[in-house]
Amino acid sequence: MAASCDSLLPLVLLLCLSAQAVDRSNFKTCDQSAFCKRQRELKPGQSPYRALLDTLELSNSRLSLQLINDNNKVRLLLELYRLQGNMTRVKINELKPLKPRYEVPDVLLSDPITEALSVVAQDENSLVVSLGGKDQRLILSAQPFRLDIVEGSQVLMSLNSRGLLAFEHLRTRKDTISHKISSTVGSMWDSLKSMFSSKSESEQAPGQENVEQQTDEDGQIKEEDDKPGMWEETFKSHTDSKPNGPTSISLDFSLPGVEHVYGIPEHADTLKLKNTDGSDPYRLYNLDVFQYELHNPMALYGAVPVLISHSTDRTMGIFWLNAAETWVDISSNTAGKTMFGKILDFVQVSSEAPQTDVRWMSESGIIDVFIMLGPKPADVFTQYASLTGTQSFPPLSALAYHQCRWNYNDQEDVKTVDQGFDEHDIPYDFIWLDIEHADGKRYFTWDPSKFPQPKEMLQGLMDKRRKLVAIVDPHIKVDSGYKIHNEIRSKNFYVKNKDGGDYEGWCWPGNAGYPDFTNPEMRTWWASQFAYDQYEGSMENQYIWNDMNEPSVFNGPEVTMHKDALHGVWEHRDVHNLYGLYVQKATADGLIQRSEGVQRPFVLTRAFFAGSQRYGAVWTGDNAAEWGHLKISIPMCLSLGLVGISFCGADVGGFFKHPSAELLVRWYQAGAYQPFFRAHAHIDTPRREPWLFGPENTALIREAIRQRYALLPYWYQLFYNAHRTGQPVMRPLWVEYPDDFATFSIEDEYLIGKDLLVHPVTDEGATGVTAYLPGKGEVWYDVHTFQKHDGDQSLYIPVTMSSIPVFQRGGSIICRKDRVRRSSSCMENDPYTLYVALGSQGSAEGELYIDDFHTFSFEEAKQFVHRRLSFSANTLSSRNLAPDSQFSTASWIEKIVIFGGSQPSSATLKSADGTESALEFEFDSTLAVLTLRKPGVNAAADWTIVLR
Repeated sequence: MAASCDSLLPLVLLLCLSAQAVDRSNFKTCDQSAFCKRQRELKPGQSPYRALLDTLELSNSRLSLQLINDNNKVRLLLELYRLQGNMTRVKINELKPLKPRYEVPDVLLSDPITEALSVVAQDENSLVVSLGGKDQRLILSAQPFRLDIVEGSQVLMSLNSRGLLAFEHLRTRKDTISHKISSTVGSMWDSLKSMFSSKSESEQAPGQENVEQQTDEDGQIKEEDDKPGMWEETFKSHTDSKPNGPTSISLDFSLPGVEHVYGIPEHADTLKLKNTDGSDPYRLYNLDVFQYELHNPMALYGAVPVLISHSTDRTMGIFWLNAAETWVDISSNTAGKTMFGKILDFVQVSSEAPQTDVRWMSESGIIDVFIMLGPKPADVFTQYASLTGTQSFPPLSALAYHQCRWNYNDQEDVKTVDQGFDEHDIPYDFIWLDIEHADGKRYFTWDPSKFPQPKEMLQGLMDKRRKLVAIVDPHIKVDSGYKIHNEIRSKNFYVKNKDGGDYEGWCWPGNAGYPDFTNPEMRTWWASQFAYDQYEGSMENQYIWNDMNEPSVFNGPEVTMHKDALHGVWEHRDVHNLYGLYVQKATADGLIQRSEGVQRPFVLTRAFFAGSQRYGAVWTGDNAAEWGHLKISIPMCLSLGLVGISFCGADVGGFFKHPSAELLVRWYQAGAYQPFFRAHAHIDTPRREPWLFGPENTALIREAIRQRYALLPYWYQLFYNAHRTGQPVMRPLWVEYPDDFATFSIEDEYLIGKDLLVHPVTDEGATGVTAYLPGKGEVWYDVHTFQKHDGDQSLYIPVTMSSIPVFQRGGSIICRKDRVRRSSSCMENDPYTLYVALGSQGSAEGELYIDDFHTFSFEEAKQFVHRRLSFSANTLSSRNLAPDSQFSTASWIEKIVIFGGSQPSSATLKSADGTESALEFEFDSTLAVLTLRKPGVNAAADWTIVLR
């Protein structure tokens, strides 16, 4: 949520930006980021780094050796690991740093399981390491240093093939050699050296103990001349003191045969990442960007340093584990070529094979990169999930519709809006309260005049089986009368400024402190504040929203925290992109603890990092009521899904500005088919509850929301699968059709799971859309008309304002609940309808998953129903996939709709106890749709239906 100009204090008014677009001058370009500029000035060519093969050390799971920079004689330690699941880890750090460099904690689930390495060949300039099965090898070239990962005769990936490895080592400033680090900070580092040392004395690589770096006459390491921004950097009125000097790192990766790369969210840009030659690199640096621009590599609210490459031959991933400001350059030898040019290359058998080069540049830390070798898209998702975890499994209600604005004014306003949904027969599950609900922006409190009886309000919602979300931001009003502030200060839990005092900045409450969420003790305390006896007025149907957690600092550089602020011994520059993850983690932990570990939490965050998927949902931030923002929501959420964050959505209707009725309707129709479905609006916009745009538009919005509720069983099953396997819920077409080149750049349609294809209408005044239906030999069915279409074609679809083009894949079975009620909780025991879409071979399969929809019992007590539904040889059956579970459900199967089949003469239900009964049925010969009525079997039972 960005600043509202008329609501801010005078000092912050200076920060208000144009209502038309982001003020780019508030945010750095690469040229204005000193380390990015320095790194980019390095040109591809001869690398100064050489591998010292005589320092090689090989254990069962780790290979290490030293690298030397021949320009300054600084040595680095290279470590290589083969990881279980077809992954390779590469770490590069200083061999003897002046003090430890930051290594990102808490993102990996645990130390990855390693596999055996062996050197199979070596000569004076190279060595070959076996990576296990499939004839995978790693070839290390010594001079210049280079790594190639090879499978058979194919080079999969090369590291430092362009010679852009750069590692700015810690050093003492030339003109202040006599100035030492303060005794306080110095002693802290001394006490921590052993803690953060990556190797014990007995594990040092050969030669490490006696390394002598080349020095000049003054005994200092030979350095290149200092460049602007190395030791101090000023942007606008803010100066970064850089007490540790230049510390940036860089490494290049070459991907032969690859033209398409994806990922590294968050950017308001195309799904396929663009070539950055001649423009800024993609930036990863969590920032509060007011009304962001589209098709721009600028940093936004979150940063996931994971890039996915895909070709018809292979899918791979690169996970760059670094939480500092990072820039990513992408270049391709096919960039800029027209499709005709590519075809001409093919016809002429061009000798220039496609290749994409990716260069990562980070301001501090070490090089720690995980190379995920696929080979299939599903394999990469599994590999990444094994490192950072899977999407948290939300309560069912969180997958339903959420109603929000900045702000619902008071308790009466909440009651009126709640009643409005009932009066207009529109279901919803959550109503949200933004910052105005708290007492003077003091989080964990309620405005005493506007929300004097919060429990009464929450109980009223609970009586209707609905819930509420309240915002809790991580900036804390500096106020001696505010309990939260006093406790944080007394426990010394605030981030410190460079001089050791509490860091303070301006945000919504005015002067604010920022808790140090990198401190586990702070996170434990924060979690404790969500207990019902601490958070007065809260109840079990209240959940939490963490906004502004980049962190946003209105009067800070780039509207965020100063990089030389301190989190214990670490600078903010080292941990910046982790801050939002830690806030969401601590909040989710608090919601779990308040229920003594019983209830699943729901927490929405704006800032995020790799691993944030474990803690809840994200949204795409402060968008605008414009058609372009509706369009861009699709690739933005697809990009997040590719890197593990499936629970994504965009503010329906746009946060800024006021949508036309047409735009609002189209946004509801699109949002109903995205994972996180929430309407939200800026405080200065007119009210836009779904019934305020006339009865015709109310009916259209109602229908879109009802379609969402009918499909909740399918969404729930997909999130269960994502939680178990790491596979994305909302996915690009190429994930399921990896050999179909036509799918590689499609971003205006997508798959939900593998069985629903959605092509939202995102153009003003559209009378038709063209959808690509993939899969040669496959069939697709319009879910609204049941009309059958062949795959492997572009289909023109006429549309009206009521149209939401959605197709079910032939060969699938999707479970729905067609009795839509006022909330998902009211539908928990309602019956299911099975939609059976027969494939070209007359068969289909699907799954049904049921649990109690809100607790951890599915995990801890194995209390759930998981069924395999299959149709083959005119027989439909339900088989138990969880034989050890004893969970029961009141839900039953009330109808089965089969499309793409023929008319039977009879339909016989065979129950688990052996009894048989005839079923009533209807057959529409025009659409080839067979409807079986009231099978009446319990959803958890074994049964078979035979058609004759």
